[in-house]
Amino acid sequence: MPRVNPQILEWARESAEIPPDLAARKLAFKDSKNGTASEKLLSLESGEKEPTQPQLVKMAALYKRPLITFYLEQPPVVSDKGGDFRRLPEGYSREENARVDALLRDVKARQEMVKGLLEDEDEAVSLDFVGSMSMRDSVDTLVVSIREKLGVSVGNLRECRNPDDAFKYLRSKAEGLGIFVLLIGDLGSFHSAISTEVFRGFALADNMAPFIVINDKDSKAAWSFTLMHELVHLWLGETGVSNVSSEASVERFCNDVAGEFLLPRSEIMHVPVSQDMQIAQLISVITDFSTQTNLSKTLVAYNLLKARKINRGQYNALSSTFRRFWREDRRASSGESGTPDYFVVRRHRMGPALISLVRRMIQDGAVTPTKAATILGVNPHAVGKVVGV
Repeated sequence: MPRVNPQILEWARESAEIPPDLAARKLAFKDSKNGTASEKLLSLESGEKEPTQPQLVKMAALYKRPLITFYLEQPPVVSDKGGDFRRLPEGYSREENARVDALLRDVKARQEMVKGLLEDEDEAVSLDFVGSMSMRDSVDTLVVSIREKLGVSVGNLRECRNPDDAFKYLRSKAEGLGIFVLLIGDLGSFHSAISTEVFRGFALADNMAPFIVINDKDSKAAWSFTLMHELVHLWLGETGVSNVSSEASVERFCNDVAGEFLLPRSEIMHVPVSQDMQIAQLISVITDFSTQTNLSKTLVAYNLLKARKINRGQYNALSSTFRRFWREDRRASSGESGTPDYFVVRRHRMGPALISLVRRMIQDGAVTPTKAATILGVNPHAVGKVVGV
């Protein structure tokens, strides 16, 4: 079992701005003849004693850090979320925003462990596409570069049966390049869910083990767009977090590249709409077209706006209407009977690339079930069923 880094115990407490005596009391340490409560805590932070698992669980909750953090070799950089490209909505939940920070820390810790495994097993490869472009390059240049690297044509996407299959296809192509694509929209339970208004996705740019996380609370039709959006961030070499709407120039640029990749101008010009049409007519045409192309209705509307086939007022009305439709559909589907298999869901969320890596490392004896559990975000007893060993 990996040992806890005592430096990180101290760092986690200090970064949470909790003095030793208060932390010891909240962690239920007691004064005794062997020392005071705070002395017992400090003995753990100095490395004199090893904390128990229950104590670590309490520390993780008190310091607002994922459990995996305590096993890192060095304390992570404080508040290193990269670029924050979001425009948060009015009245957003500060608690939800804090969950985004916690999720970023958790996934970064997993990324560091994956990089360590790749280096230890001499499988680390420098990925030349990470940071290979900039916003000085044109949208078309980025589209061509990403399309060639992925080996994906528009025809390939149109051959998919539905939006879910289209996403799986794009995900497999991205993971084939060495990118880990995860679907995570909470901190482990529905009680800690994060809305897409606060977080839609983020990219951790790294030339050895780049990660993309997509909020699975979003519609499945939107996953492909978010994946492409975050891929652009990797091509730009930028780590950062995005949400549904943003006025940042880099976000508009990533949206434009993702939109052109999934729905080229040559296709959008043939959609039979105009600025004279009523909203109801536009909804009908766009819905039919999005079904045929496996794309989200909002993406279709966005590209129609860029092509000046609809105006800003029409787009705003369509966008809000499609979001309302999605919320209504989600509420309706939440009442459906039947619970999906836990292990199937976990495998889907972690993605084939991460599952395959962990399985192979376990079989080779390069990683323990405990470390594998922290990488996958599951209980150690569940690792075998999740990875299939």
